[in-house]
Amino acid sequence: MTPGLIHAIKGHTTTNFTLFLIFLCVFSISKSAFSNYAIAYGYTPKYQKNFSHFDYVNPDAPKGGRLDLNGFRTFDRLNPYLLKGVSADGVDGLIFETLMEQSLDEPYSFYGLLADDIKVADDGLSVSYHINSKAKFSDGTPVTVEDVKFSFDTLMQDKHVHPAYKITLRNIKEAVIIDEQNIRFNFSEKNAKLPMLLSSYLSVFPKHWVGDLEFKETSMKTPIGSGPYVLESYDTGKQIKFKRNPDYWARDLGIRKGMFNFDEVVYKYFRDSTIALEALKAGEYDFRHEYNSKMWARDYTGRVFKSNEIIKDNIPHQNSVGIQGFIMNTRKPLFSDKRVREALVLAYDFEWANRMLFYNQYQRNNSYFSNTELAAKGKISPEEKKLLEPFKVSLAPGVFDDAWVPPTTNAPSSLRQNLRKAIKLLKSAGWEYKEGALRNKNGQAFRFDLVLSQKAFERIAASYARNLKKLGITMEYRTVDYALYKRRVETKDFDMIVSSYPQSQVPGNELESRWHSKTADVDGSANYPGIKNPAIDSLLEQLANTTKRDEIIALTRAIDRVLLSEFYLVPHWYISTHRIAYWDKFELPEILPKFFSAEGWMLSTWWFKPEYRTSNTSVTQ
Repeated sequence: MTPGLIHAIKGHTTTNFTLFLIFLCVFSISKSAFSNYAIAYGYTPKYQKNFSHFDYVNPDAPKGGRLDLNGFRTFDRLNPYLLKGVSADGVDGLIFETLMEQSLDEPYSFYGLLADDIKVADDGLSVSYHINSKAKFSDGTPVTVEDVKFSFDTLMQDKHVHPAYKITLRNIKEAVIIDEQNIRFNFSEKNAKLPMLLSSYLSVFPKHWVGDLEFKETSMKTPIGSGPYVLESYDTGKQIKFKRNPDYWARDLGIRKGMFNFDEVVYKYFRDSTIALEALKAGEYDFRHEYNSKMWARDYTGRVFKSNEIIKDNIPHQNSVGIQGFIMNTRKPLFSDKRVREALVLAYDFEWANRMLFYNQYQRNNSYFSNTELAAKGKISPEEKKLLEPFKVSLAPGVFDDAWVPPTTNAPSSLRQNLRKAIKLLKSAGWEYKEGALRNKNGQAFRFDLVLSQKAFERIAASYARNLKKLGITMEYRTVDYALYKRRVETKDFDMIVSSYPQSQVPGNELESRWHSKTADVDGSANYPGIKNPAIDSLLEQLANTTKRDEIIALTRAIDRVLLSEFYLVPHWYISTHRIAYWDKFELPEILPKFFSAEGWMLSTWWFKPEYRTSNTSVTQ
């Protein structure tokens, strides 16, 4: 798992600027794909036991140099697992490691890291790991089964830990130490995906790092982990510096060979994306992944680009892109009526936005599983219909017809035509235009707030607000401090936000945190709309317990049909490339991975050209 991916899924509220690249992978185990050193879904793992290196790395990549990166906004804690506050970039992934590591050139395979052997019980009710005897923390102490158990127990039981752990790993009943090297995790019920979740989701930290402190008291305590880097220094909210550990225990393993080649990694924090881009041009940091189409089209100019001192590139990827949109909070009475939500979907003009704002760089999201075979398409299949039939009375009739297609303003359609449909829906829901505004039977005007975390989104909100105004609806939008934004999203204190739901090649348990009824009222869950739908609940539970590809496809398509029919969000757009810019200091592996985040790929597999390998505090190999 790449550091960027790990950072995103563990306790961080994410918005469009990160989710867009991130692909949360949760897969299932089939017996045919099981081997002691690796696990995969539905196929034999590509790499043999004791393989020398991944194909997408250079095993002889030289070490050296200082890599400067752009941190996101701010941070006020070093412990990445707590709910309160904003975690520093890089800690989880550079310092802390997981039991197994994901390959980036297979649909979904894990290979042993802290654990060098895995065994799933024949009855499917437990999984055991053998901890690598070579694994040690940066302070020289060995990684023990006691540390693994302590990490699991803390993440699952401490009230100050982000609830994502409890939600995702809730079916794991306990961790039981078998002997000095082996630990078993018992499940409360059979769930084929739990071994994968444990392998990728459970970061291990030493018991003695916490000591006699309450876990929340480690918020700013220097972390101790088993990863390739150690924390060297930090200035809260401004900068954090990591130094490569010359005694890193896994540096010669095939799973790590040729990776993490920079002596130092520094994250610098800037107030907003415009300032951060200017800092890139000035040489303040080395690599940037751009999420803003306007900035990409218009602002990546100047001498350093003309001279190719900074390389500007679009890198294709095969990631699942999920969905992004204006998410409506159905806990608010204003959005409780599906007809109202559909009207708001009709008021968005993607074609205009793509042409005038995005320089035609995007495609429209038409599914919660966009760009994959998991997306609902065309006429409903017999398998999907069978899954949905038990809920037919409560579902919209359109669910059983052709898959929903986003409204368009391309001819012969038009925005005016879509707004007329919206007016009819609003009227049927009890809203009438009176005294200069759309009002309900009590005379209450239709107005709401869109809360943003980045100023760049204001131009997109402005065009949408203009369309809503034509319906008599007032949408106020404002950008707030990220810490405040995060707190409001965590506690569901908003009317509308911009956010995304990234997807994997085989989604599973993580979807329950997003769309299951039991997470709708849980602080910190990703169920931003407040979805409580029995059909979705049932389908998600079935998805979490299947290992068959055809069943997974049918289930996700059925889920997709229901979600789209309920209009929980106004769909946005996606892009199938990574837009990156970087100073011409780097050398890259010859083979590109298939499924990757831009920064995680760069950070783990690139290296500096010879003239940039010297840093102020060089670390020897």
